[in-house]
Amino acid sequence: MSTNNGPTGPPLPWLARPQARSWTCGVPEHVRSGAVRAFHASLPGYAPTPLTEVPALASELGAGRFVTATDGNHGRAVARMARLTDIPAHVFVPAMTDPATRAAIASENAEVTQIDGTYDDAVDTARRWADDHPGAVLVQDTAWPGYEQVPAWIVEGYSTLFAELDTQLSAANARPLALVAVPVGVGSLAQAAVMHYRQGRQADVTAVLSVEPDTAACLLASLRAGAPTTIPTANTIMAGLNCGSISSSAWPYFAAGLDAAVAVPDDAARRAVADLAALGISSGPSGAASLAGARAALTGPASAGRRAVLGMNPAAVIVLLNTEAAHPPT
Repeated sequence: MSTNNGPTGPPLPWLARPQARSWTCGVPEHVRSGAVRAFHASLPGYAPTPLTEVPALASELGAGRFVTATDGNHGRAVARMARLTDIPAHVFVPAMTDPATRAAIASENAEVTQIDGTYDDAVDTARRWADDHPGAVLVQDTAWPGYEQVPAWIVEGYSTLFAELDTQLSAANARPLALVAVPVGVGSLAQAAVMHYRQGRQADVTAVLSVEPDTAACLLASLRAGAPTTIPTANTIMAGLNCGSISSSAWPYFAAGLDAAVAVPDDAARRAVADLAALGISSGPSGAASLAGARAALTGPASAGRRAVLGMNPAAVIVLLNTEAAHPPT
């Protein structure tokens, strides 16, 4: 038995008996066999007792609810998993988020709240909202001191993508993979790439190139500074990459194992979207950033030196990770 104080002070009439959960009992055979339910179903006008989902009450009562902040794919992924597991989801998005992205997240039955601020502001809002709502679970893809486990699980989830790449390249009898270009926001996907290609037979073969908007190149700034660095961000068509801080758990992998980083302007991403579309590949600006980054690194003035650093040759196999399809017109 346990007694707790109520919210205003007086003891709450409360009795807890957790041992009751280990007790079992039998039920009549006609109940266990479903005969009783079948009888009710045979009656005229029968309908199952309705079950109504009320997310607002679930939140008040502290039932499970996924909470996250996003400026792109992560929020929709969390919302999709919440829908598949019948858990309410609340997704906070920054002011710059385009209507198509908000609509895609909402299509997964998530509650979407747009804040007046940046991606980092949205993360802070999601953190505070989760703290203020008992039962809410923050599912964020960026780590900070004291919040590392969930981002680590997300990075582990990305490992499937790279294992699939290995299988397909092997089946095609492709030459060893020379370069992987990865769009970077807070860095979880790029962290998974570094973890994958810095172990086993590909540790000395495959180079990893990170690609960011030139208006939100927090990883590039951090690498130049030699420590995680938060930067101000500005509007960019690569909205899914518009992040001002790198994940703290990703940073050690980048500091030790990332081959190169590049930042690209919106015009380069816009051109990459059009060129991929002409090739029959659907991509949004954030996904096409990998092509824009590879072009910036491997072509143009002084590219010979950059190619040499990355170990590139005319027969090299290059993989460009496309992280989003083109948004439908709105």
